[in-house]
Amino acid sequence: MKVAISSDHGGNNLRKEITNLLKELDIEYVDYGPDSDASVDYPDYALPVASDVAEGKVERGILICGTGIGMSIAANKVKGIRCALVHDVFSAKATREHNNSNIIAMGERVIGAGLAREIVSTWLATDFEGGRHERRIEKMMDLEK
Repeated sequence: MKVAISSDHGGNNLRKEITNLLKELDIEYVDYGPDSDASVDYPDYALPVASDVAEGKVERGILICGTGIGMSIAANKVKGIRCALVHDVFSAKATREHNNSNIIAMGERVIGAGLAREIVSTWLATDFEGGRHERRIEKMMDLEK
């Protein structure tokens, strides 16, 4: 699996924590930064991750800002993206099993590093169940047309 990850200034510290986790899990990743804590615009950092996922360059993406809200909204503007805002392990598992999410967004000001590591580990390890959920995903994706 290959993952793209990015944050804005409000998620920089948590992004570094999650890239460490990806290294520990031996998961290949592309890190789109930012390289400093200077204020940046989150859509500029959500777009490369969402584009990589939508184009199939990576299987999944992780976005982090202060709350995760702005990143998730920006990512979901890209056709083919199902970005879920996740701040608990149950939702991380459910969004993979039921919604086949291909990006998660989290907020550094909302959760701590330990919980974020659990969320990402669970999300990466969980497969889409398919079945009845497939029909629902197709209906949802048809809304993009």
